[in-house]
Amino acid sequence: MKELDNRLILFGQMGALLMLGGAALFLWLPLVATILFTVGVVAYCPVRMLQRYEGSSFVIRRLRRQQLLGQLAFLCAACCMIMQVGHFGFTSRNEWVVCLTIGCILEIYTSFRIPVELKKEEK
Repeated sequence: MKELDNRLILFGQMGALLMLGGAALFLWLPLVATILFTVGVVAYCPVRMLQRYEGSSFVIRRLRRQQLLGQLAFLCAACCMIMQVGHFGFTSRNEWVVCLTIGCILEIYTSFRIPVELKKEEK
């Protein structure tokens, strides 16, 4: 995997914290939570998308595609959250939670599996 600059890593981590804060704050302050979550997604997703795998392992390439699909789910969650708070579009309930859950499951799975596969590739 291509290593990123420390500033980019810090930017992505701050985005992840904003996403977490926005998701947790949604029950009490939906507008503020939506802003926090959206800013977090806009900060976190591009940093994760900048990481590249330049090897030839099919398994790692598949995991990387799953990781990108998780980032897309985070972006969909932000859009659904905006539509729910703004009372427009097709979202009337908490559809953003479904997108967020899918993104989190994919992110957690790939975060554990990619390092294992990279170690296997080194051997």
